[in-house]
Amino acid sequence: MTTLEKVLYTAKAHTTGGREGASRSDDGRLDVKLSSPGTPGTGTNPEQMFAAGYSACFIGAMKAVAGKTQLTLPQDLAVDAEVDLGPIPNAYGIAVRMKVSLPGMDKDAAQKLIDAAHQVCPYSNATRGNIDVNITLA
Repeated sequence: MTTLEKVLYTAKAHTTGGREGASRSDDGRLDVKLSSPGTPGTGTNPEQMFAAGYSACFIGAMKAVAGKTQLTLPQDLAVDAEVDLGPIPNAYGIAVRMKVSLPGMDKDAAQKLIDAAHQVCPYSNATRGNIDVNITLA
């Protein structure tokens, strides 16, 4: 297990009702209704929030790596994330697929950036060895 050397930020959320409820951050910036995947509800679900969080974090990791290596990133870089939910023995699990779009970048340089970002991204570090994560260059 990895122990934080220093806490830089703590996110806080209060959730009621589980997958058919609501979640709100302590600062009010996040205030969402929740619905189970595949239901007619109007809310989001934890898998969608995980996809959004991981992809945003991964872009941040690419920017951090690029800044340290003086690499210029394309303005229109993007990450499309998919989070699968399904059964595992005696429980449920998730799997992640992300396609990274770095238009105009040299393919080898883009792949090296993705590989380096995958080593520093907090979501990548949290999921490594726990769930299937597949990150590809689009």
